[in-house]
Amino acid sequence: MNRRTWTVVFASTLALALGVLGASLPVPLVALGPGPTYDTLGTVDGATVVQVDGLPVYPTSGHLNMTTVSVTDRLTMFSALALWASPESQVVPREPIYPSSMSLDEIQQQNNAQFTSSEANAEAAALDELQLPATVIVSSLVPDTPAAGILQPGDELLAVAGRPMDSVREVSDVLGPTHPGDTVAVQYRRAGEVRDVQIPLAARPDREQGLLGVILGARLRDGDIRISLGGIGGPSAGLMFSLAVVDKLTPDDLAGGRFVAGTGAIEPTGTVTPINGIPFKMRKAHDEGATVFLVPAANCEEAVATNPGDLQLVRVGTLHEAVTALESLKAGGPVPAC
Repeated sequence: MNRRTWTVVFASTLALALGVLGASLPVPLVALGPGPTYDTLGTVDGATVVQVDGLPVYPTSGHLNMTTVSVTDRLTMFSALALWASPESQVVPREPIYPSSMSLDEIQQQNNAQFTSSEANAEAAALDELQLPATVIVSSLVPDTPAAGILQPGDELLAVAGRPMDSVREVSDVLGPTHPGDTVAVQYRRAGEVRDVQIPLAARPDREQGLLGVILGARLRDGDIRISLGGIGGPSAGLMFSLAVVDKLTPDDLAGGRFVAGTGAIEPTGTVTPINGIPFKMRKAHDEGATVFLVPAANCEEAVATNPGDLQLVRVGTLHEAVTALESLKAGGPVPAC
């Protein structure tokens, strides 16, 4: 073969090799995009998402949709390029989503734990908003604090500093004037046995008050709340779960027939914290017919910049603010906007 023929053969072989590699060789990237959205007032696969037993439940209308982000893994060079060019996706490094230090099973377990925690936080926040008597539960413990060697997950917290506990907020209120190193009396129930202990308080980086070292949840004292939505991970559905509980347990119809969607992790005291992926969540909600989107206050700037259409963006910092905003929206009043 002459030089020209050899050049053609070499170039063809190289192109074929690059094509095979580009189509099969994985790259350390994932693609984020809009995920499914679910109405927390409705049913999914025949199961009621938020079920309340033992208390009067009031009719609801409209939607209170939680939103999600999809993650496409195992990208090749070609698929990554195609998704990078798509306005529906964002290609990002894989490591923050799937840390190499963890197996896929461990990551899934972590996501499931976060989702379970969001369900517990949502119930606690809703009970606090409704001022319903609750049983305060130790959900988990902060490592390397005195409480971690005394209390256990599942313990019922009966009293702190001599004050009976009916909500997670009451625990926070009691600890407000304390300082690291103080000792606080704690009464709790474990396996039916009531116990009294003295627990030294640790330091916390964000406040001057003492840290008891427990992550608390709450469950309805007279009745039962069940949140059922399998196959979802992460903490960002907490706000919408809480709103569904409040809506079902109050005569006011929060959604008022509107298609309201939103996102936001929630703490047991009702504080709404920021989340990731809000552009994709808003896009899916808009495509499904939502007209109102509840945005954690810290996500407002990003939400305004990526609003996919004419979604009305409502800024919320707490569950109470979200409830008040929906009530005002229903009455035709002003709402805090992003």
